[in-house]
Amino acid sequence: MTIAEGAPATSVADVRLSTFERLPWRRIILVLLAIVIVAVTTIGIYKTLTSPEAANYSGEFWAQLTVDGLSYGAILSMVALGYSMVYGILRMINFAHGEVFMAGGFASFFFANAYAKSGFLNSNTVVAVLIVMTVSVLVSVGVALLLERVCYRPLRNAPRLVPLITAIGASLFIQNSFRGFFGPQSYGYPRPSSLNGQVPILGVHVNKIDIAVLVVAVVCMLVLQMFVSRTKTGRSMRAVAEDREIASLMGIDVDRTIAITFAVGGVLAGIAGVLFGMTFQQIQFTSGFTLGIAAFTAAVLGGIGSIGGATLGGFLIGVLRAVGPVLILTGFGIPSVHSLNEAFVFLVLVLVLVFRPGGLLGTGEAEKV
Repeated sequence: MTIAEGAPATSVADVRLSTFERLPWRRIILVLLAIVIVAVTTIGIYKTLTSPEAANYSGEFWAQLTVDGLSYGAILSMVALGYSMVYGILRMINFAHGEVFMAGGFASFFFANAYAKSGFLNSNTVVAVLIVMTVSVLVSVGVALLLERVCYRPLRNAPRLVPLITAIGASLFIQNSFRGFFGPQSYGYPRPSSLNGQVPILGVHVNKIDIAVLVVAVVCMLVLQMFVSRTKTGRSMRAVAEDREIASLMGIDVDRTIAITFAVGGVLAGIAGVLFGMTFQQIQFTSGFTLGIAAFTAAVLGGIGSIGGATLGGFLIGVLRAVGPVLILTGFGIPSVHSLNEAFVFLVLVLVLVFRPGGLLGTGEAEKV
């Protein structure tokens, strides 16, 4: 038998190469990477729990770490909601939102500090805290609206990379402006004496400030959920998120709705700024950047653009940040594991983007830009 003239000859090597190229290499690599991650995590947990140091890790210790993680996660959730709402409407990441949080916390510090020195913070705690939160909210909302009006609205029809770069530039501008005005040092944020100490709950001594943070955060999230689902403005926000052009044709003021979205994010960020300051008792110009990255990770983990996803992601990141380094890394003999909390958050972000770019409550697929 002869090969027909002009017909391409296919060798056995070509067939094998074609089969080799058709293999789902991306899926194979992801499976192998997942196996390695699970193995390393399992080994780390086993070695931690069976190490001599494990005697120092009582059940109350792990419970306290979890509560601390939930408290921090509640603050992250409130900031992450700002990322998600803006992304849901404009399909852009507002990287300056961390500075919105920082600005409110920084502004409220001066009032909280003055009230602490005068004794008003301890003698009239509820009134003082409400005033401090009001100041923080007003400043955060003002910064958020200024960003929307000056930085983002003129670029609304620009390529999506342009507002992203603008957001990064705005973040650096605000951050360094606060550094220039107030210096690079940390400021000690005062806490009311009534929120110091611990309360025994189910055999676990829980910090009073953690309880206060969780209560305030949960109330804020429930109010936000009711606002979005049951009010006319909330329905307008959902309509604009679905399709801006159709919403405009139906009589919805798109610019006003977007501005309200930024304002709502600013309200949550302002409250979170006060909770953060009273929890960690310090504030500085980089506070927004560090927590903003963690909040962005929480939004991505839960599903960027989803309110429920941002809430879930915030609590998960908070617990993973608090418990993960101690539980996994201690077994490998790594010193000062608590200093690796932020690195652990970055690792979670990378893994989420690799394995499920759409987040836990998202589609699981990365959106093409």
